[in-house]
Amino acid sequence: MLRKFLALLAIMGGFAASASADEAAIRKGVENLLGPDAQVEGIARAGFLGLYEVRITTQEGVRILYTDDQAQHFVVGNVFDVKTEENLTETRMRKLNAIRFEDLPLAQAFKIVRGKGTRQLAYFSDPRCPYCKKFDQALMQVDNVTVYVFMIPIIAADSPELSRQIWCSPDRAKAWLDLMLNNVPPSAKGSCETPVDKNLVLSRKYRITGTPTLIFADGQRVSGWMPADRLTKMLDDTSAGK
Repeated sequence: MLRKFLALLAIMGGFAASASADEAAIRKGVENLLGPDAQVEGIARAGFLGLYEVRITTQEGVRILYTDDQAQHFVVGNVFDVKTEENLTETRMRKLNAIRFEDLPLAQAFKIVRGKGTRQLAYFSDPRCPYCKKFDQALMQVDNVTVYVFMIPIIAADSPELSRQIWCSPDRAKAWLDLMLNNVPPSAKGSCETPVDKNLVLSRKYRITGTPTLIFADGQRVSGWMPADRLTKMLDDTSAGK
């Protein structure tokens, strides 16, 4: 029995050494491909096609490359599960770039409440963002959600002033929706104290570089707008802890 146990430990040690050798080869291959400044956050087996997942830290967050155990070939792009039609890469990226919803400083946002408002969503937006307007239109078709709008003026020269005017309005949600849905600019003066500068710092902290960026209750991050049916499904799934 003792000999079998020692033999098993030797085999396990061999696997560990092999994994370590693979990781060293992969790191070297990534440096050869992307340069010595490439920030490899982690390496793990992808779970399909015998590939390894290489997580690279960028200004936009974590990105994924796939490679073999000697880093001789790299795959850049999305991997789909044919049976479920799931984009495995996108799902994985959302988990890697997740933001804890409870860590968000919600006092720096204003609320748009639809129905009971039980489901929650954080929404980083710019008042001059055309895709944000499409998202706000879609949002009008969704019920039972509280949306926390973090204004980050990064698109147009007048975005900062519009953001301040909206924050200083008596009804911030109405001022926002008037502008985004009906092109009616806010009438309030942007002379009150606002969290706009803090939101810009927050966006840099979380590497949010585009609008709209959505943060769901389970921490998943989605860049870009989505239609009402997809938004409703994600709200249901994330609220249920899926």
